[in-house]
Amino acid sequence: MVKNAATLGRSGVHDFVLLRASALVLASYLIFIVGYLALTPNVDYAVWQQLFSGIMMKVYTLMTLLAVLIHGWIGLWQVLTDYVKPAGLRAAGLFAVILVLLAYLFAGVVILWGV
Repeated sequence: MVKNAATLGRSGVHDFVLLRASALVLASYLIFIVGYLALTPNVDYAVWQQLFSGIMMKVYTLMTLLAVLIHGWIGLWQVLTDYVKPAGLRAAGLFAVILVLLAYLFAGVVILWGV
């Protein structure tokens, strides 16, 4: 049995489940934010800061950020492994994706916990 170290899950089934789970987290966050914006008559900086200062919102947002990273990694890994055949180019592309996703993670954590 050949294992690929670049996959996030252990198999295609795990990746499938991770994609669906992350999509559910992203959809629930989107519904929450859209609902909040629709039901809050006057959204200004103070209201927005108050929303994101609560620990539950920070955890929910961090969970959503992680879901974006998981979803993005699996999707881009699949695209690169399916369509980029030269191994060196594919490895460089995957490395670039990892760097960008890590930058998003660090920036997101700093921004989120800095509120």
